[in-house]
Amino acid sequence: MADPSAPLVTARGLVKRFGSFTAVDGIDVEVRRGEAFGFLGPNGAGKSSTMRMIACTSPVSDGELRVLGMDPAHDGARIRARLGVVPQDDSLDLELTVADNLYIYGRYFDLPRGVIRERTAQLLEFAQLTDRAKMRVDSLSGGMRRRLTIARALVNEPELLLLDEPTTGLDPQARHVLWDRLYRLKQQGVTLIITTHYMDEAEQLCDRLVVMDAGRIAAEGSPRELIDRWSTREVLELRFAPGQHEGVAAELGPPGPSGQEREKGPWPERVEVLADRLLLYTDSGDDLAARVHEMGLRPLGSLVRRSTLEDVFLRLTGRSLVE
Repeated sequence: MADPSAPLVTARGLVKRFGSFTAVDGIDVEVRRGEAFGFLGPNGAGKSSTMRMIACTSPVSDGELRVLGMDPAHDGARIRARLGVVPQDDSLDLELTVADNLYIYGRYFDLPRGVIRERTAQLLEFAQLTDRAKMRVDSLSGGMRRRLTIARALVNEPELLLLDEPTTGLDPQARHVLWDRLYRLKQQGVTLIITTHYMDEAEQLCDRLVVMDAGRIAAEGSPRELIDRWSTREVLELRFAPGQHEGVAAELGPPGPSGQEREKGPWPERVEVLADRLLLYTDSGDDLAARVHEMGLRPLGSLVRRSTLEDVFLRLTGRSLVE
């Protein structure tokens, strides 16, 4: 009998190469039963390549990978029977009805017809698509198709659900509806692995995550742990006229190499210069904004916000998540 405390996915030194290009470069990952685990990073970070290896649709180039306690190289079919996979691009049959997409997919797992019909009804309700059951898929909105794709991935009642960029291309309302569905799955004990380049999505859904860049893991932890470790409590964003940001950053940044003293008061712990704004990292954005005003600096716009995972990524890699 399987150990319920054993991780569902374990990777050690996992590598994926495509010719001379290394997409995943020796990462270590452990996904625990019942958690929502995330891979956060920009496009090209290696997230999808990692997911395809876990899904047993792409062979491991090097390192060790175990999924549900088995080796994908030898037990791929057995693993896939216990997985649910939601790819980046929906692969629904547009000419079939919503219900038929679920029913036919269930037949791939050799489920009895009665069981499939029962699960189809349950999944349509879960996806809030019961009233669309007899409609063709090509008439659905993008958000509805995404919910149907997730419902289809649940037909075989998987132990592990893989979601690759689940909300890309959706409007904010559709994203929040989808988040609610995924949160319900998590409450039901389904283990989720999610790739995303949306920081708010990772913060909303993930118990733990790794930040990936260029095929490697830059940091790992819960969203709160990563923010506490790598950023400040708040960020003051300032926008000035084009060409002014570098000069203002020099005024507000840390003392130079001579170590000249500054007058007391709030100063940013770190300053990041982006193309259109300055990011000032501090534990009190309002106090720092007052200091900026006292210095005679007049930004075109200012905003105090809490630190996010994008600030963590910027600190670790020197660039934004979405460029």
